[in-house]
Amino acid sequence: MGTAEKKRRARKVPDYLVKETIEGQPVYYKGYREVLNGKKTREDIMADGLLQWILKSWLTRLLIKGLEEKRYWIGTGEIGSHISHKTNTSHDLAVFEKSDLTPDQIGNRYASVPARLVVEVDTEVEFADYPGIDVYVQLKTQKTLDFGTQRVIWIFTSTRKILIAERHQDWIICDWDKPVELLDGVVFCVADFLESEGIQLDDPE
Repeated sequence: MGTAEKKRRARKVPDYLVKETIEGQPVYYKGYREVLNGKKTREDIMADGLLQWILKSWLTRLLIKGLEEKRYWIGTGEIGSHISHKTNTSHDLAVFEKSDLTPDQIGNRYASVPARLVVEVDTEVEFADYPGIDVYVQLKTQKTLDFGTQRVIWIFTSTRKILIAERHQDWIICDWDKPVELLDGVVFCVADFLESEGIQLDDPE
């Protein structure tokens, strides 16, 4: 396929259905094909499920309570990060040092400095060219670490696993009933939280 034809095919998907761009490759919101076919609306595929929403809200509250307000910015809701010319990512939850993300940098644009911590809950994406979710998770995580983020945490609700990735260290995968540190001694345990709230989930397949 020639370059011109590739560009024509890429333009068939509107920009509002592109969640991220990694190494020049678009990453679409999960369900984008149904939107293109008129079976769903863009709002149908961009909203969080209840479990994802509750987990993100809980983790945000933990960080707000546990971290120094004067030291950190704590944000949720697809925080954009401009990693390189061809890589723009979004994060479910990110914590920035205020000494890095200074007031003069804040505006209607993506962050151009790395977050100290990034947390992702599930992978609600689809691709045209990536081999699969595993490659996407690994590539996005490594790109984020290479950019300067010190710790990236993924929570996978379907398998009840947690991935902890730190710069210059081996990555760790554990069950979500294990306590995991977010940042500066703030620790979470998904299983304990769900039990405390009386939330019971179906067994993973």
